[in-house]
Formats: sequence, structure tokens, C-alpha cells
Amino acid sequence: MSESETQKCGLVAVIGAPNAGKSTLVNQLVGQKVAITSAKAQTTRARLLGIALQDNVQMILVDTPGIFEPKRRLDRAMVSAAWEGAVEADAVLLVVDPIKQRRHELMPLVEQLKDRKERKILVLNKVDVSKKEPLLELAQELTQLADFSEVFFVSALTGDGVPELKEHLAAMMPEGPWHYPEDQVSDASERLLAAEVTREQLYQQLHDELPYDAAVRPESYTQRKDGSVEIHQQVVIARDSQKPIVLGKGGSRIKSIGEAARKELIEMLGQKVHLFLHVKVDEKWADNREVYEEIGLDWVK
Repeated sequence: MSESETQKCGLVAVIGAPNAGKSTLVNQLVGQKVAITSAKAQTTRARLLGIALQDNVQMILVDTPGIFEPKRRLDRAMVSAAWEGAVEADAVLLVVDPIKQRRHELMPLVEQLKDRKERKILVLNKVDVSKKEPLLELAQELTQLADFSEVFFVSALTGDGVPELKEHLAAMMPEGPWHYPEDQVSDASERLLAAEVTREQLYQQLHDELPYDAAVRPESYTQRKDGSVEIHQQVVIARDSQKPIVLGKGGSRIKSIGEAARKELIEMLGQKVHLFLHVKVDEKWADNREVYEEIGLDWVK
């Protein structure tokens, strides 16, 4: 950025039904991974910010948890975080999966967006695997319902259409100083990001075997004198019967999860990583205020 250019900085809230591709889109806009992705719905829990740059513009992306009908305390905390992320944003992106749609969750969301004063942009994702006619029909239907100012057709997975969306968002941002240094891509601490990377591996490697109610708690994050980092994490599950699933035969599964997470962390952090995982059974972890604070969520009664 040249010194003569006026800095611009703004907040973009990314919302949508679970599994619409929000985290993948945020990662594409930032240009590197800052949010975990998974085929399992509702994997995003914390309001992890991605920070995207476009010339003289800094866009702070609030990667909100998927909004759904909350039943448990954890669910309520996630939905609260999602709407909190949308408040006072300079733009709100509604990301929609046109194939699955999840209309029972999408339509109430569109209804709530209808009267919000923020500028609303509709992003129809997964265009690489969608048919054109139904896509255009869905865009027309949703635009009539919530008065979206623009519609973008993208593939968060391949990046198709994302540069145009990013350019458009940059043009919408107000003048103001950047909130973060140029080389910072997220406001999440490395400690929290490391726990999120391990949690993603849990979901990817265990698929449907492990229920959604599992957490990874960061215990310690220590820089060693030799330039490497030592990370200790606790994998918390709700039932004893889940322990053999996570551990695997002779500890093979937890070792595989740790190894995959460690490799990704080396790439993200640019330093050698020593990662230590241990599994703990805690039936009531989802009612533990401390756990919420550790994973970046507010305690919601």
C-alpha cells in the first residue's frame, strides 16, 4: 500500500445455516486458513476473525457460527455469538448452500435479516456443482424476501467468483485506520487456533463415530529455547463409550489425529511443534463456564 492511499477498514459478518461453507469462504477471502472446516454441521464455535486485505482496505471478517434452532447451552452460546457478530457490521454476507439449502434454518434467518439496517449481500455457494436454473430461481426468491443489495455466485472450495466478491466488499468499507498489522490474518490466539486445528482433525478422522459434543481444551502453549513450541491439549468427550473410538486400537487413532494436527500446525506457525494430546471423559463439560471461555464463547444461560 502506498503512503498516499487513504486507509479503509470495515467489519463483514459472515452468517448462514450450518454447513453452508462460511469458514471455507472466509479462508478464501483471507488467502490462507484461519477457520476450521468440516463436513460435520456446526463445527464453527468461536467468533474467529479472518483479516483480509485488498490494496488499501482491511476487511475484518467475523466468521460466525451457523445459526440454527438452539436446544442446549452450547447451542445457545453459538447462536448468540452469530448474531453478535452481525451487529454494527458494514456488510452482512448470507452464505447459502443452494443444494442442501436447509430451508428450515435458512428461511427464519432470511426473515430476521429482512429488517436489519446493515447492507446485505447474498452469496450462493457451490456453483461448481449446482445447476444454473434452480440457482437463479433461488437468488430471485431470497432477494425478494430480504432486499439483498447484491448477489454473488461463488465456489468457496475452488475460489471461483471469490476475487469479485472481495473487490466488491473492499469498495464498501469506510475510511479509517487499519485495526491490525498488515501481516496479521486472525485475532485468534495461536493457542486457540491450535486447539481448533486438532478439533478439525477429530471430526475429519472420526466422521459420524464421534458426536458433535466433543471439545479440545488448550492446556499449555510454551515456546521452547530451541525455537520450537510445545502444546498440550485435552480432548474432552461426554461418555466413557466414546473413549475407545477416540483412542483407537493401541492408541493408533489419537496418534493419527495428533500427527495430522501437528503437521498442519508446523505449516501454520512456521516452527517445529511438539503436540501432546490426552483424552478426558466429562459428562457435563457442555455446562462448564471455563470451557466456554477457553473456546471463545460467551456463557449463555
